[in-house]
Amino acid sequence: MVQAYILIQTEVGKASTVAETISKIPGVIQAEDVTGPYDVIVRAQSDTVDDLGRMVVAKVQQVDGITRTLTCPVVHL
Repeated sequence: MVQAYILIQTEVGKASTVAETISKIPGVIQAEDVTGPYDVIVRAQSDTVDDLGRMVVAKVQQVDGITRTLTCPVVHL
């Protein structure tokens, strides 16, 4: 199982809508709108890194109002 944080920048005024929409995507554990350089932070999981990448590109990045994403896989050192 691979988990990651996805940091998302949105168009002005779209953070709440984006977080709500993303929270319904299978594999998303949590999606919250926040303040700071990013507008939404998502915690997601998938079986493999490839599956995670496909989820981000095919589902998360297709949500209306998103301008940029940064995916940060969780590592256990």
